[in-house]
Amino acid sequence: MKLRTLEVCADSLDSVAAALEGGAARVELCSGLAEGGVTPSLGLVKAAVQSGIKVNVLIRPRGGDFVYTPAETECMITDIRAVTAAGANGVVIGALTPEGDVDMELCTRLVEAAGEAEITFHRAFDVCREPIKALEDVIALGCNRLLTSGQAPTALEGAGLLAKLRIAAGERLSVMAGSGVSVKNARMIVERSGVNELHASARVAVPSSMVYRNERVKMGAPEMDEYSRMVTSAESVRNIINEINSIK
Repeated sequence: MKLRTLEVCADSLDSVAAALEGGAARVELCSGLAEGGVTPSLGLVKAAVQSGIKVNVLIRPRGGDFVYTPAETECMITDIRAVTAAGANGVVIGALTPEGDVDMELCTRLVEAAGEAEITFHRAFDVCREPIKALEDVIALGCNRLLTSGQAPTALEGAGLLAKLRIAAGERLSVMAGSGVSVKNARMIVERSGVNELHASARVAVPSSMVYRNERVKMGAPEMDEYSRMVTSAESVRNIINEINSIK
């Protein structure tokens, strides 16, 4: 039986450490998860690499859509060169045309900038207009992996398309299911889609160590709790891995 693996979406060193402790295959390192993830700082990348776990770095200059300007493209190329020089195992990329297709010209430049690093195409795929055509484009780019929810709000809901993408890709590319993955549904996602890779943040709320608290001041969105944060749980990581590898 092929060993199934879990990639952890991590936005802090605590989450990186928990992913390593829980047995994750690697982390997708990012910042700004409330925006769907953006490129992390070079300092965070270097510290994560030093932890010993494989680090794939999200290359996304801002939140919002995936249509990028020439200036943003240059920014992404600079980031790719910086994180690969810092020892990242791979990069996580994606860009679309206004018509909803993979931007082959732009993405080719990103792939070329990555050199020998591993390439994952991220969930920009989930807002493409023609998923099978987009899959073939991603494969043509030379990507190693596609992260997708099957164009649904969660990977469980998108399991049907995930299965079709996996079959269409064959051995040319690994389809990794992400979005809403937890220990409660990981087995169902694998059984319904047949994928061998899952992607999850596996986070729990951790209270702040602050003793003095000024509850009137908010640094982020008004509804945010400034005195707790979401951090990957090593136990959750371990439980998901055990669950998906217990499937016959």
